[in-house]
Amino acid sequence: MRFFISLCLATIIAAPAVAQGIGFGLGIRPAFRTKVTPLQDGTYEVVGIGSSAAVTYWCGIGDYAIRTLGIPSKQRIYVSKPYERGVRTVQFSLTPPEGGDTGRSYSVTVDKLGANMSAGTAQGYCRDNYINPDF
Repeated sequence: MRFFISLCLATIIAAPAVAQGIGFGLGIRPAFRTKVTPLQDGTYEVVGIGSSAAVTYWCGIGDYAIRTLGIPSKQRIYVSKPYERGVRTVQFSLTPPEGGDTGRSYSVTVDKLGANMSAGTAQGYCRDNYINPDF
């Protein structure tokens, strides 16, 4: 029995190191994987990989905006082309789109033109389901 408890405890302690070694340390985000592509008109297309949850798209654009574009975390990011079901993409802009409702809301959506949040809040969704110290 003592051996079994020791084995279980060792497994629990070693699990994060094993996870780090098999891929999580390689930049793979298990819950939120996205591909961000800058477009000609100054917008950014985000493709969700493995998930079509709204937070996946916000995480992708927020992280890209802060880490790649170097924008301040208070900068607002706007949905310029809402979620497309079959394509699983959302387009974002750093300027408000014409004709969109850009009022602030507590709803996390990518289905509404003009939906927006700060880059810091969007990037914060990357840490909701998984905490990665290398992030």
